[in-house]
Amino acid sequence: MTKSFSHKQPYPLGAHTEGGGVRFSFVSKAESCGILLYDRHTGSLLEKIPFVGEDRIGNVYCRAVENIDTKACAYLFYEGERLIPDERGRAFPKRIPYGKARTAADMKAGFLTDEFDWEGDCFPRIPYRRVIGYCLHVRGFTKHTSSNVEHRGTFAGIKEKIPYLKEIGITTLELQPAYEFAEIPLKGETAGNLPHVMDAAVAGRPAGKELNYWGYKKGYYYAPKAAYAASCDPAVEFKELVRALHGSGMELVMQFYFPKEVKRREILEILCFWVLEYHVDGFRLLGENLPMDMLARDDVLADTKLWHYGFDTDRIYERNEEPRYPHVAEYNDAWYYDMRRFLKGDGNMLGSVLYHMRHIPRKAGAIHYITNYYGFTLADMVSYDYKHNEENGEENRDGSDYNCSWNCGDEGATRRRAVRELRLRQMKNAMCLILLAQSSPLIFMGDEFGNSQRGNNNPYCQDNTVTWLDWRCIERNADLHAFWKMLVGFRQRNPILRPEKELSLMDSMACGYPDMSYHGQYAWRPETEGNYRHVGIMLCGKYAEHGEGCDGEFLYLAMNMHWDSHDLALPKLPKGMEWELAFSTEREGNRKEDREEEGDQLLRQVPPRSIAMYVAKRERNV
Repeated sequence: MTKSFSHKQPYPLGAHTEGGGVRFSFVSKAESCGILLYDRHTGSLLEKIPFVGEDRIGNVYCRAVENIDTKACAYLFYEGERLIPDERGRAFPKRIPYGKARTAADMKAGFLTDEFDWEGDCFPRIPYRRVIGYCLHVRGFTKHTSSNVEHRGTFAGIKEKIPYLKEIGITTLELQPAYEFAEIPLKGETAGNLPHVMDAAVAGRPAGKELNYWGYKKGYYYAPKAAYAASCDPAVEFKELVRALHGSGMELVMQFYFPKEVKRREILEILCFWVLEYHVDGFRLLGENLPMDMLARDDVLADTKLWHYGFDTDRIYERNEEPRYPHVAEYNDAWYYDMRRFLKGDGNMLGSVLYHMRHIPRKAGAIHYITNYYGFTLADMVSYDYKHNEENGEENRDGSDYNCSWNCGDEGATRRRAVRELRLRQMKNAMCLILLAQSSPLIFMGDEFGNSQRGNNNPYCQDNTVTWLDWRCIERNADLHAFWKMLVGFRQRNPILRPEKELSLMDSMACGYPDMSYHGQYAWRPETEGNYRHVGIMLCGKYAEHGEGCDGEFLYLAMNMHWDSHDLALPKLPKGMEWELAFSTEREGNRKEDREEEGDQLLRQVPPRSIAMYVAKRERNV
């Protein structure tokens, strides 16, 4: 029999080891409530401990219980005859297979141990100018048999893929919700057990479509998702993943979705817990009523990446304060939509494109992407004009109708060679926009090798080959995969592509060239009116971070998203230097001969819907 005594310390809520016992704190307005202790292995009830009036402070009941063996014990709270899982539980010992319905009784909470050896683990703290992000779903990333990992669809499966992620240049993983959540709504129970309310997001769906594959719902925010673990200890497996990523110089950013009923103070406590307990490197915050300024100013989170729609850095930092480690970054869809429209050839986009290609917020970072977990994948963005979400069981009414996509001439799969070649070129163009823009690039899993979701732009309930990566596409789309890796290497070798601060478009070093400049048919004279879809961007490597090498002292990015060829002028270089083509998205046989003209410029003809990069090299005869 355990011994309990009143202990009026309500925060933190939940259950926490303290001395030789456990302190329980539970929010309730019920007259009859308390704690149920169970044998962790058999599930049999050991003891019922009611809260009494002396335990209550406001709506919080708090009591310390001695002589609890936390390794052998699990617990639930109760209100009257209802069972209530602890929303703040650190572990849930019962293994529930993914996609299987669970009840409140299945959600008995356990306790973490302090036995994990971090082996001197350190936070990488990668600056935003070096970040290449990769958004993934833990299960979908390796669940397909073609992933060739031992532990498919798990944290351990991601760990097995770290060498691959390093190979393609990824520095920072962004996980879709990986905290504990009920992917199938908890079933109501008889005998007085808690009848949990079905999630609003899945209420009314056809039978079999109630799966919440993504996990954007209120969850059990203090525990890694047990169904994403190959082992019987999700906490240890998650820590092993983080330790392995850090050992490879990589970071882990977690998505957290908080509905408006989650208190702002609780959000701060949750994030600090994951940093301290699991060594997480950052968070992308989604939801309502989020205390972003408070989170950004918190001292514990000062070195933790925080991604949200935007930050007022004038409020976060003092007027003359320069953050030691800029950790906040804007993460919104403005880049996403504008670049998609430019890619498919819409007019009136050049002004926005030039802004996005250079924009870095003051005292902050910016995460840019042309695909994400929502909307079309990169391959589908160039293969479908319309969403094809029939498999979701909602008569294709779900998902966004505004995709800014273009199917290149055929809807969906095609055998037409010209269409397939155009789609490949468009995907390469998109990769250039992503990796040659100056803020922090991010892609969705599988885009680097052309993974498709068969036109489904909202696969929230698809736990199957629609959302599981088909790794065989690496061989099928080897050209695209190789192009991605080439671009990553080019970005890494040329620091002028990833400056710490936004370039000024001025010659601040008085070296004869601005850090960034724009060009059209005539050098130094860009044409950005509505009917133009081509432009040249020159970057002067002298303004790059001191001490880093580069492919060329000058870079010139020629972009033409028009359906006709256009001439772009490359400015005259210093004596002894000449322009040389580094790469192009156009096939070798389709490139036109260059044309020189008199004066201080060199004209290059840029083929339709293509991007080319030129670098300045020393003349061979000099």
